Amino acid sequence: MTTPSEPPQQPPVPPAQPPFGAPQGQPSYGPPQPGAPQYGAPQYAAPQPMNPADEKLWATLVHVGGIFFSFLPALIGYLVLKDRGPFVRAHTATALNFQLTLLIAYLVGTITSILIIGFFILIAAGILAIVFSIIAAVKANRGEWYSYPLTIKFLS
Repeated sequence: MTTPSEPPQQPPVPPAQPPFGAPQGQPSYGPPQPGAPQYGAPQYAAPQPMNPADEKLWATLVHVGGIFFSFLPALIGYLVLKDRGPFVRAHTATALNFQLTLLIAYLVGTITSILIIGFFILIAAGILAIVFSIIAAVKANRGEWYSYPLTIKFLS
């Protein structure tokens, strides 16, 4: 029993927690202290260059992927891998140029298919896509530079 002169005991109050996401040990208001880590815009590191074996592998896959998926592997490869090394950049740019040229040839062949010549254009473009992509993949796998013939140069 408590006596009337003693105040009732209060449960201990936990220390104040910073808001969710605020760094521990630093107030969530006001400017950051000098030397404290900065939390704001993300800092991105430059992409790490690939070793030559990885560059050859990705260049080969981009060329072979063009046979099955048209320009998509070359476009994705160019956007993702262009800063990872000069060899893979050159091969993805070359493959993308060739695939875009083929896309134009397929479009012209489809439009002119109401004439007989359109079917020949489609057949020729399909054969060239397979043959030149295999040649480019073999060259890339050997570590050699390659440029497709009959290609419009969209990217350098």
